[in-house]
Amino acid sequence: MVDYCANPSCGKPLHYLREGTVFLFEVPKIEPDDTGGLGTRLEHYWLCGQCSATQLLERAADGEIRMAPRRTPRSGAKMVEKARR
Repeated sequence: MVDYCANPSCGKPLHYLREGTVFLFEVPKIEPDDTGGLGTRLEHYWLCGQCSATQLLERAADGEIRMAPRRTPRSGAKMVEKARR
């Protein structure tokens, strides 16, 4: 469950999904499943509207999830427009 913005310097609590961006990544399981294999699971990350206007989340070469700058900043108005379509 996502509770806060994934930006460690922000930490804004998640109340509604109508602002910001949700990212979905496949990550390795920590504990074995019923068959004894580790496999992977899906994990959700959220960046609040302010953080997602200039940042995004990506998987680094070492497999870690990290923040990266957006190439073109998004404005809040454009994000709301896209969400309504």
